[in-house]
Amino acid sequence: MDRSYPRVVRECADAMAAVMPTSKVAILQRPNEQTDEVNSYSKAWPCLVPQHGPGKKHLRKIELAAWQRPLVEDQPGWLLRGLMHSDGCRSVNTVKHPAKTYVYPRYLFTNLSEDIKHLFCWACGLLGIEWRVMNAKTISIAKRESIALMDEFVGPKR
Repeated sequence: MDRSYPRVVRECADAMAAVMPTSKVAILQRPNEQTDEVNSYSKAWPCLVPQHGPGKKHLRKIELAAWQRPLVEDQPGWLLRGLMHSDGCRSVNTVKHPAKTYVYPRYLFTNLSEDIKHLFCWACGLLGIEWRVMNAKTISIAKRESIALMDEFVGPKR
């Protein structure tokens, strides 16, 4: 995890401790690197995160388990928050036209996995957030109302 975002690293460690209270959670800071590793050992992790597995995630099936789907349907903002904090950003876009320059915030979510992009868009739909495909890897959210909704639960990375 990027050390530039200590709040996200801490939230990840706290979430892991909350769902696996009997297992120790550690944040390992590697010297000469800009990443931290948040880890916890338990034989139960594959049951809680069945999407994890060998190989690149964009080359294997990623889908919610039957028990995960109602949890996301009930609280889709948490999934979007996690996806944005791992593979997204909030930035300011500037579009220059001869008569006027437009400046507005937008969210971008970038992932190679079609399954993960589908889950992201599905969760957006549950909250009424409008999204557009920007390119083969990126989903853009730029409508004012949708930005306001995203701002309510995604929050800053720092």
